[in-house]
Amino acid sequence: MGAANTGMAELRLLPAGEAALLVELGDTIDPDLNEAVHRLDAAINRAELDGVVETVPTYRSILVSFDPTRTTAPALAAAISALKTAAGDANATERRRWFVPVCFGGAHGEDLVEVASRAGLSAEAVVDLHCAADYRVYMLGFSPGFAYLGGLPEALHLPRRENPRAVTPAGSFMQGGSQAALSPVAMPSGWHLIGRTPLCLFDPGRSQPFPLAPGDRVRLVAIGAGDFDRMAGRTDLLPDSEDAE
Repeated sequence: MGAANTGMAELRLLPAGEAALLVELGDTIDPDLNEAVHRLDAAINRAELDGVVETVPTYRSILVSFDPTRTTAPALAAAISALKTAAGDANATERRRWFVPVCFGGAHGEDLVEVASRAGLSAEAVVDLHCAADYRVYMLGFSPGFAYLGGLPEALHLPRRENPRAVTPAGSFMQGGSQAALSPVAMPSGWHLIGRTPLCLFDPGRSQPFPLAPGDRVRLVAIGAGDFDRMAGRTDLLPDSEDAE
């Protein structure tokens, strides 16, 4: 379907099967590009376009699922293209900054020492770098609520594990390649396990079962094993809202 000038990023509108449209805004991992993705995603949802079932924003694109009995890919592409200017001119969406306690190393972060060795740093220096980073939630995916975090300090960029684990526990804080991540649920993973938060990051009883959302910022706060045990399972420790811009 070609490209469209968005005024905020270049749009490529591509059919994805018979009931979905892929809207690509670029091809890099970049906070400005990711912000453009979420502005356009918000504009699509505000517009309540006929036939749209669901939108799935990612690092650089949006998958728009639709009901083919109510609309077509060309009609939907035209409608989304018409939203581009308003989305590009909109003020930045208010984001939240979360402060997440993490117990690093030991039984909670089995790969911390290895990561430190491969990076030529002490374990304490690795923890300090993680806690100083202003992480951005680029997207949720792979497993329910899995938060991909951009902003990993370059000194910590390392390939993922050669031998993935069959299970990593819920609340794991991990790193792999140029990214970090927080996992609300237990899952297999080839990422390096650096630490774990005692917070319950998945609560089906909440209006938002997963508190972290794309565009949010995350700062890590190092805690000890005793604090981890004392806070285990808490759901009320993440600050409600703080301007992260």
